[in-house]
Amino acid sequence: MNRFFYTVGLIFLFSLFILFSPKTSDLSNNEDLHQQLLISLQKEEERCDLFCGHWVQDLRGSQYTNVSCSSIPESKNCFMQGRPDSGFLQWRWKPDGCELPRFDPGTFFEIVRGKTMAFIGDSVARNHVESLLCLLSSEEMPLGIYKDTEDRTRTWYFPHSNFTLMVIWTRFLVLDEERVINGSVTGVFDLHLEKMDKNWASKLPEIDYAILSDAHWFFRKNYLYEKGENIGCIFCGEPGIKSLDIDSALQMVIKVVLNYINNCKKCRNILTVLRTFSPAHFADGAWDTGGSCNRTHPLGEKEIDLASLDWKIRSMQVEEIKRVRPVARRRKKFEVLDVTKAMLMRPDGHPNSYWGNKWMKGYNDCVHWCMPGPIDAWNDFLIALLRRHAFTDFTWS
Repeated sequence: MNRFFYTVGLIFLFSLFILFSPKTSDLSNNEDLHQQLLISLQKEEERCDLFCGHWVQDLRGSQYTNVSCSSIPESKNCFMQGRPDSGFLQWRWKPDGCELPRFDPGTFFEIVRGKTMAFIGDSVARNHVESLLCLLSSEEMPLGIYKDTEDRTRTWYFPHSNFTLMVIWTRFLVLDEERVINGSVTGVFDLHLEKMDKNWASKLPEIDYAILSDAHWFFRKNYLYEKGENIGCIFCGEPGIKSLDIDSALQMVIKVVLNYINNCKKCRNILTVLRTFSPAHFADGAWDTGGSCNRTHPLGEKEIDLASLDWKIRSMQVEEIKRVRPVARRRKKFEVLDVTKAMLMRPDGHPNSYWGNKWMKGYNDCVHWCMPGPIDAWNDFLIALLRRHAFTDFTWS
């Protein structure tokens, strides 16, 4: 018998024993045993690599539609924008060694009750939280309690669950300054590694779950500084300045950000989840030279390139989480939400031309993800990680 189902069976039988046992005087001992069984279940789940797998057909389709979820932004509402095919919704992620349950909003709210969760990153992080909002909407609708002037940083509150959800905009996680020439912005940034972006760092002490992501803004000319000294640049090719690869520069940032969180003295019990790189799928050109992504089915495992820069970035992010875990301080935990392999297989999941591009006619979106769509699997991953940690929250001190 499969170990996982064996352990689940033990917990079920033990729960019946608790329910019908006449010996209430042994309840405390029963509860201790119950906790031990939950930990055993957690260990069984952790033996399975959720992120190593493949996509299999699932005719049930998505858990929401662009009718049932009213909060889908127009730029991700691919069906409203005219996308004619829907077969890309009929796939689910299947880990090689176990099953990945579908997202259950009731279970999610039980885990996060009384907590605050923040998605910290760029517009793809916003895409992720928008998917979560749609999945949660069947259980409880939130109150919008904060929105900045550019609608980039937002806060929602779910009163029944006493749960606060935030999305906090940041380009690079660290402090950035855009270079200005003759009064005009250049799209070139100076990054200061010793200083965090206050937009998220100032809120860190009130956050219980921090979902971090970063990468897309590194695909441009950027200069990196440490204590005021230039230590290199990306895409500059200037004499006297060290040239940095994208993954090397990003690693410098991820390292200092994780160290900052680990050393946060005002933070409470905080679980930091680093979401790995979400790949773009421009074919036959880049975003500004006619590139598109018009596939309607996933790729197979043998069709993706695990020697690509996308995978190199992902591997670096995983290694940085492995580096910080052994030195994690009291009340700090670190996890990785490893979406890269799954999403390398999903060039069919982007808006492509179906994103209502009023201001950028002729450009396709092969970076963000349709809603509903394969991005919803990120929340299947997320709740699986939260469940693993919820079993052992009582051990935190």
